[in-house]
Parts: sequence; structure tokens; C-alpha cells
Amino acid sequence: MTGPRIRPRRSFIFTPGLRPEMFPKALATGADIVCVELEDGIAPKDKAEARINAIKLFQSPQADDGVERIVRINSLREGFGMADVQAVLASDTPPPALMMPKVRTPDEVVLLDNLLTERGHGTRLHVIIETNAGLEAAHDIAHCSPRIDAMFFGGVDMAAELRCQNAWEPLLYARSRVVHAAASAGLDVIDVPYLDLEDLDGMTRVAIQARDLGFCGKGAVHPKQIAALNEVFTPSPERIARARRIIAEFEAADTGLVVIDGKLIEKPVLREMHRIVAIADRIGTA
Repeated sequence: MTGPRIRPRRSFIFTPGLRPEMFPKALATGADIVCVELEDGIAPKDKAEARINAIKLFQSPQADDGVERIVRINSLREGFGMADVQAVLASDTPPPALMMPKVRTPDEVVLLDNLLTERGHGTRLHVIIETNAGLEAAHDIAHCSPRIDAMFFGGVDMAAELRCQNAWEPLLYARSRVVHAAASAGLDVIDVPYLDLEDLDGMTRVAIQARDLGFCGKGAVHPKQIAALNEVFTPSPERIARARRIIAEFEAADTGLVVIDGKLIEKPVLREMHRIVAIADRIGTA
């Protein structure tokens, strides 16, 4: 199984499995993650066709362009989800990563991990926390599989389950629990897309709040949102320079801590420093 790769995950966008011709266009939007959609965005009557299209997309070698490619399957608690998994297992060229929606318990993730391991696939996993049960088990879910690279917060479904408004304040507790769970396992954590396409200022404001809470990125529902999201979640030149310095100091010291500018810095901060440098490399910052 391929190990975790630290990479920028500032923005993601969905592209419908039913329309494979849109996949190259999505890859060119500037998003760090492009997700082929098989779940909510596909009607039940079209899911089989979308599944076939999605698997075919990965039969050809993918460009090393810095864009992370994933497929959002249906819930493993549904027949559609099991059919998605069977198609992945049957393929000799599986998607690099799968997004698991509506995860409620660690057992779902462990099951998929075991099936992928048995097949010999190195496919990574991204999990969405968007149910009340998933929120309760978020910490255990985050730690249940070494295949997990990121957790996503699904605000729309979560608000419906919690019977609250889909707004920042009512969902602050739920968001915080997901951030806490992801951080405890060293995972990236990505916020729900902002649905109002005409309110870029509002989206930017919420993205800044999410960033300050601990999220490393946020979803987009339209390409025109991506540039602003990437800007919000791109570290400043000063933070990038400091991250490079901290990494270099640790490499030179070969110890579990270093002192920089009079401040004690311990090794657990290194993952965040490497993530900052990964973003800098993605955007070509020295």
C-alpha cells in the first residue's frame, strides 16, 4: 500500500461521472483536488453508467500535474456503494483515492481497507463526516485506517441531521469536532463547499473562518470560486520561509526539538511545515 503523501488540499471541485468529457476541464480549473462524482450528483437510474465512466477514466495514465484525483463512491451501506467498490476491485487501474460519504462508524472504513488490501490496490481514502453518528465517532474513524489522508466536513447533511441552520455559528461545534479528530490523527481536514455562487465575498469570509479554525481547504461548486479559495489557504511568503527554515533546522539537528528565534519547536509541527512547503512547491514559490 502506498504511504501518505503530504500535498496541498486548498480546494476541491466535483466533476460528474456521467460526463467524463468534463474531467479534463475540471483538472484545468486550478483546484488541488478533482473528485469524480458517483453519489449525490448522480440520479439512481444513471449510477451504473457513471460508475463505468469513472473506472474508464483511470485506465489511461494520469499526468503528474499536481492535481489529486479521487472518486466519490456511494455509501457502503447502500447497494450502489457496494457496486462501486466491486467495480474498483475488478479494475487493474483503480482510482488513486476514494471519497467515502456518510461514514458513520470505523467499521465501514476498515471493511473497504481490507478489501483493497486483499486486492493489492494502494488506493487512498478520504472520509466525509456528515452524519450525527459519524460526528460522534469522528475520532475513532480518523484513527481506524492508515489509508486515510483527509477528512471532509459535510455541512449540508450535518445541518439536516442536527436540525439546525446550515450556517457558521450553528455548525461551529460540529466543525470543531471534525478538526479535532483529523488533527489527532495527522490528517488534512477540508470544509464543505459554499453554495451561493454569487456571493464570493461571503465565501471568502467563511473560508477565512474555516482556515483559522484549522481547516486546510474548502470545496467549490464552481470553478470561479477556486482562485479565492486557493488564495485564502495559501500561506504567506513569511510562513513559507519560516517553514523551510524549521525543516532545515530539524534536518541539521537530527533531534526531536530545535530552538528558532528563541522559541522551542518540537517535531510534531513538522507535518504542518511540510504541508506549507508542499503548497509553495505547487504554486512555484521559492
